[in-house]
Amino acid sequence: MDKIKNLIYLINIRDVIDILIVAIFIYFILKLITNTRAEQVFKGILLVLIFIKISQVLQLYTINWIFSRFISDGIIAIIVLFQPELRRALQYLGVTSSIKNNFSQNKEYVPETVTEIITAVSSLSRQKIGALIVIERNVGLNEIVETGTRIDGVVSSGLLINIFIPNTPLHDGAVVIKGPKIKAAACFLPLSDDHKISRDLGTRHRAGIGITEKSDCLSIIVSEETGSISIADNGNISRYLDIETLKSILLEEYKPSNTNNLILSRLRGQNKEDEN
Repeated sequence: MDKIKNLIYLINIRDVIDILIVAIFIYFILKLITNTRAEQVFKGILLVLIFIKISQVLQLYTINWIFSRFISDGIIAIIVLFQPELRRALQYLGVTSSIKNNFSQNKEYVPETVTEIITAVSSLSRQKIGALIVIERNVGLNEIVETGTRIDGVVSSGLLINIFIPNTPLHDGAVVIKGPKIKAAACFLPLSDDHKISRDLGTRHRAGIGITEKSDCLSIIVSEETGSISIADNGNISRYLDIETLKSILLEEYKPSNTNNLILSRLRGQNKEDEN
């Protein structure tokens, strides 16, 4: 008991701040890797560290040497294998307040922009015309925009519908929207290589998911086979949405709160229950 009291007396304010910073750092790291490939690797690394400690206690020198070498030499391999997750984490940390402020300045256009998007998606869904719309958030998508055709026009339902009409020059690819403007059309997106994705989903859906794995954007996908509406966010997809649900998500998208994340989380939970 006396040892515990002495330990408490030795702790000062700097130690508390130090512990809090480390705790916050670990929390954000865990939050970034949740539901990603890196999560399983992180668990594996923890097990290796536990084995190293056990081998030290039991004086199993050979096993300790093998696991220690694995940790020291395996860092480079981890960086190479999980470059997308690391890039995404750095992008998340690198988002500046100026970019956020620029994004929030477009809020005055939200009702009109959302109405135009909803009208277009509703029409495309009803006609079973495939579509892929990417809404840029804080992380810029200029490298994606450069793969398509620049438009830089105000979002309108007529323009969106015409872009995705089959056999037109711009129908094959994704539309990138930033605030109230369509930045480009016919853009090429990276495909997701997540093996957990349902085999029912084709290239359009995999592209919609793939871009959200490498950026913080939001993807709206309309299936040309069924006309169903899906949303991809943070590498996850929510399928079979109705227009009202989509509208509520888009309206929340430009708000400063994180309510949209809660909505998307609930949708992902519902989809997992449906698949089970």
